[in-house]
Amino acid sequence: MTALEPRDTDVSRDTDVLPAPLPTEDTGSEGVLGRTYRALSIGIVSVVFLIAFEATAVGTAMPVAARELHGIPLYAFAFSAYFTTSLFAMVLSGQWADRRGPLAPLATGISAFGAGLLLSGTAGTMWMFVAGRAVQGLGGGLVIVALYVVISRAYPEKLRPAIMAAFAASWVIPSVVGPLAAGSVTEHLGWRWVFIGIPVLVVFPLALALPAIRRMASGPADPAAPVEPYDRRRIVLALGISVGAGLLQYAGQERNWFSLLPAAAGVALLVPAVRGLLPPGTGRAARGLPSVVLLRGVAAGSFIAAESFVPLMLVTQRGLSPTMAGLSLAAGGGTWALGSYVQSRPRLEAHREPLMVGGMVLVAAAIAAAPAVLIDSVPVWTVAVAWAFGCFGMGMVIASTSVLLLKLSAPHEAGANSAALQISDGLSNVLLLAAGGAAFAALGGGAVGAAHEAVEQGASASHPGAFAVVFLPMAGVALVGAWVAGRVRTS
Repeated sequence: MTALEPRDTDVSRDTDVLPAPLPTEDTGSEGVLGRTYRALSIGIVSVVFLIAFEATAVGTAMPVAARELHGIPLYAFAFSAYFTTSLFAMVLSGQWADRRGPLAPLATGISAFGAGLLLSGTAGTMWMFVAGRAVQGLGGGLVIVALYVVISRAYPEKLRPAIMAAFAASWVIPSVVGPLAAGSVTEHLGWRWVFIGIPVLVVFPLALALPAIRRMASGPADPAAPVEPYDRRRIVLALGISVGAGLLQYAGQERNWFSLLPAAAGVALLVPAVRGLLPPGTGRAARGLPSVVLLRGVAAGSFIAAESFVPLMLVTQRGLSPTMAGLSLAAGGGTWALGSYVQSRPRLEAHREPLMVGGMVLVAAAIAAAPAVLIDSVPVWTVAVAWAFGCFGMGMVIASTSVLLLKLSAPHEAGANSAALQISDGLSNVLLLAAGGAAFAALGGGAVGAAHEAVEQGASASHPGAFAVVFLPMAGVALVGAWVAGRVRTS
């Protein structure tokens, strides 16, 4: 994909800006909202806030969009298109940021993210809608890795847990308000405005964050060192992991012998790509950085795969409205932020590994407890309580993996390692969602798109066993994560 490869004459080269020195510990007691960091912190947290709002709002509007575009059979691709293209963009962003600084990939990513929203919001067909989601995924992948590089360069180590906690806190309001706001806009103005309206809001964080990033984190990590050429092999592997994940996602939705062909092709592309893009030893949970990267994938994949089926289970098995089913998870936004805040306390730094082990145990318990509502005598609110505890555990684990990754990365490796962390996160989401969807379909749940269409029509055709076979294995995966969490320290 050489057309996307930055050149020496590209906008990514800020030749008129001297790179700011790496942060040191001489800022005294100044926090993330102190004079030095205030504009940068507000700007990048605003970016995360808008991404969070988009994720919750678009998820609410997506069913209506798919129905009006006559694209229910392609519904799942609107999600997988985002994840698969973001996997490629993460690797590209890591190389771009390490060699030229995070300013250009961040600005390009936000622009692509907004362009993808506009493309989906003005789409006349479902395939055009999916294409917009793919462009949006490219932008999202560029942004998330660039943000990690900004944090590694602009903030001293002692402030990184706090800014990670702020990222988690920025999800609280969107998780509560997003579904209600999107539902209201969809009902009164139409689903297109959910997509078209968000890009306008990007102007504020861009105006605030980009000048601060240009001043504090632009240019290569080591200005005195020669700029290394882009690793074309890693870019090719990134393309392979993106296409391979897409093929496996497609194969997981089909229930016929022909689906084995794309599944085999997906595995053939993924295996060498994963081995080449993730740190050596990730597959065997080697101590240190490999276990940090693996834990991120295990935690995110198991939790997100299970969470995706919670609203569907509550609607089809317990008769809740889609809005109420979605709001049952709203409290999790607050407890996730609380968990992230807990890990950011300086006095708990020495106990980070036990916190992560405990966090994964909470995640496993929450996932295992959720299908209890398949029993009619169990109150529905128990899901909300269980998920609140699970989100608390996730808040501790996800923020801690980010902090440890930056701590274990040399300045010139922050982009590549951040990309590996996000690849582990995104790829596990795709693979475990595909596995969960296949198991769900095999036990009578129906294909993903068909199940969603049934919900939209008020049907209740899914068998309880189809949900149990999703949640219980994911709880097992989360328990494996508790073991991996015990290996994140190098000694």
